[in-house]
Amino acid sequence: MDFRRNSVEEAKNRSNALILLPDMPKPGLKANKNISTSKVEMADSMKGSSESKNICELRFGSYCLWRQEHRERMKDHTVKKMKDLLYVARAYYPSIAKLSKLDKLSHELKQNIQDFERVLSETTADKDLPPQIEKKLDKMESTVARAKSHPVDCNNVDKKFRQLVDLTEDEANFHMKQSAFLYQLTVQTMPKSLHCLSLRLTVEYFRSPPPDMELLLADKFQNPDLHHFVIFSNNILASSAVINSTVMNSEETSSQVFHVLTDRQNYFAMKLWFFQNKYKDATVRVLDIEGLKLDEHEKLSQVHQLLPEEFRVSFRSVDKLSRVWVQTEYFSLFSQSHYLLPDIFPTLRKVMILDDDIIVQKDLSALWSLDMGEKVIGAVMVCTVRLVQLQNYLGENNFDEQSCAWMSGLNIIDLGRWRKLDLTKSFETLVLKLTSEGGISEAAAVPATLLTFQGLVYDLDDNWVLSGLGYNYGLDPEIVKKAAVLHFNGNMKPWLELGIPKYKGLWRNFLNPENTFLSNCNANQ
Repeated sequence: MDFRRNSVEEAKNRSNALILLPDMPKPGLKANKNISTSKVEMADSMKGSSESKNICELRFGSYCLWRQEHRERMKDHTVKKMKDLLYVARAYYPSIAKLSKLDKLSHELKQNIQDFERVLSETTADKDLPPQIEKKLDKMESTVARAKSHPVDCNNVDKKFRQLVDLTEDEANFHMKQSAFLYQLTVQTMPKSLHCLSLRLTVEYFRSPPPDMELLLADKFQNPDLHHFVIFSNNILASSAVINSTVMNSEETSSQVFHVLTDRQNYFAMKLWFFQNKYKDATVRVLDIEGLKLDEHEKLSQVHQLLPEEFRVSFRSVDKLSRVWVQTEYFSLFSQSHYLLPDIFPTLRKVMILDDDIIVQKDLSALWSLDMGEKVIGAVMVCTVRLVQLQNYLGENNFDEQSCAWMSGLNIIDLGRWRKLDLTKSFETLVLKLTSEGGISEAAAVPATLLTFQGLVYDLDDNWVLSGLGYNYGLDPEIVKKAAVLHFNGNMKPWLELGIPKYKGLWRNFLNPENTFLSNCNANQ
């Protein structure tokens, strides 16, 4: 199976999927945390496995988890009973119709089938059924019972049943795939409320432009002695929640500077929002990444892919009892825009990258004094997925067998060492090399990122980040409560209706429900 983009690429999908089938390392390595989805075919070796839930996730991603969570008890019992009787009547009818001595029964059976088909074509709920439906049910049950009592060719009935079963399974499979596609489309499309918020803020910006504070605060934006946080985002609420949660859990905020890099479409809305909303003593700066002039990396600066790349890795393992276990991990990597950091912030020595799908629950100030030695980036490692195991999907590259994948979400970056090693140039060279070997630039960016930072990642302690709040329903509440940073990696982002309900409140705590713009766009629900 190869590495492919999702079928909703046209909807600006930023999810990919990798599926790994070889046996994975034994437990004892660091357990992961982490994300997101695509169309993946089930491996032949998985067919027949009793792990239906895991297979469901393997085929359709976190849609299946959401579907199981929202499964409702069977309603409309009478309609269901009518469908069952209609199914049996259709199976017996061809055999009864062939027996001339049963013409009367055949006629009754046909009439009942037509009557049920007409009723079911007009309603799908018990409350909409006609008053005399009980009589129709009794009549059909009686007719079916009489049909069963007559000797018929069992082979004919068996063939008819099989035809109906095949048709039903095909229809169910079609609806499952259609539902999974629509779910994925919903996940990748901006909610109406957020679109409304961005539009209203943009209109208001041009109606009453706020003062430009760029020159007044230029010294602060360039001061390397302050704590500089960088957020790549096109989501106003998400970036606001990240900043609000960070400052609310910080003892000292006057030294905090947040740089929000967004696209041109959301730039003016972001400018107005962060001008009107204050975050203690912290300073917030909004940059239009499409308007930056970075001549040294002209081609790279033309790629306006803001958000980290999210991937789903599914693999199987077989225990001593020959039972097959399917495990799915989710992780995210830097986008190509992240490689512009040394040029966007030429005076800064160190920055902290915060993804827009996190919530901060504790003070992060200790990370600024972290000694990373010769490493360039501090990140949470994903050692359930080793780089060498991705070679079948990322190409035959020089991956160290012991190197683990790593997560974006919370990252501390030593920009000084990044510049010294010229990692941006290394990344560009790797992308060109992998592209010239027959790949495409977007797909080449994934192995290029892993190779660029191979051996240069400082392993952050597990207590810093808890991942999985965008796909894992089973996280321990105590662990969630104690984590310094919560990462909503996965499809079920907290600003979507599809978000996992028991985690969404943790994100909503950092929104202002009384904000006029939020109320007018129903964005605070």
